[in-house]
Amino acid sequence: MDVEGAVAIVTGSSSGVGAACARQLAEKGSHVVINYASNAEGAEATRQACEAFGVETEVVQADVSRDADCRRLAQAAIDRWGRIDALVNNAGTTKFCDHRDLEGLSDQDFQDIYAVNTVGPYQMVRAVVPAMKQGGRGAIVNVASIAGVMGVGSSIAYAASKGALITMGLSLARVLGPEIRLNTVCPGFIQGDWLEAGMGGDRYAATKAFLEETTPLKLTTTPDTVAEGILYFICGADVITGETLIMDGGQHLNQLASGRR
Repeated sequence: MDVEGAVAIVTGSSSGVGAACARQLAEKGSHVVINYASNAEGAEATRQACEAFGVETEVVQADVSRDADCRRLAQAAIDRWGRIDALVNNAGTTKFCDHRDLEGLSDQDFQDIYAVNTVGPYQMVRAVVPAMKQGGRGAIVNVASIAGVMGVGSSIAYAASKGALITMGLSLARVLGPEIRLNTVCPGFIQGDWLEAGMGGDRYAATKAFLEETTPLKLTTTPDTVAEGILYFICGADVITGETLIMDGGQHLNQLASGRR
């Protein structure tokens, strides 16, 4: 898909991967709907960065766990430009809890995490499909996680929600064609303030150092490198749908090997 002049919605684009994705889409000439739940200052910074490339933006506060907000987010793009060409379901949440601590997660924790990480993307897809179908094309990318593939990550609830998102992507890709392609990216450790705050500075630094020493590519991802994978599915994968791309420097290969010992 040529995204010059296209319209893209990026949920959770006030920081991190979402902000990087919005900037990269803008650099390629796409108009962008920037979404945030609470970080208005970050959304404004993303807007300024995108508009520096000469594109138009729309900033919309919306909580993707609420269906009405998802529909309002989609309508904002239609009202401004009359079309929606791409959707990046990036908004996510978690609760950091050691997987061994089975008492550390409540049923409400699961419901809150699923509401954003799994139900939210479904609601966003449902909200944009009519406009994409009418336009005759569309590209959707769901941002899952290596946690959903390997059962690792910040908590069992988070891993489960991302695993569900991966499976949901297969179902949606099957029914959304031929006009709409849907693919999923699964990043590993992503450098940034959000993960550092959740893990704590010492654990974050130790984990980053360990992965950069032991993974086959000896690196961890950044928001920009994850965004590059997302843009591949939007801009350069016209014959690909229903695929899941692991982006972790090969971390999952080490875990698979250790599991066979």
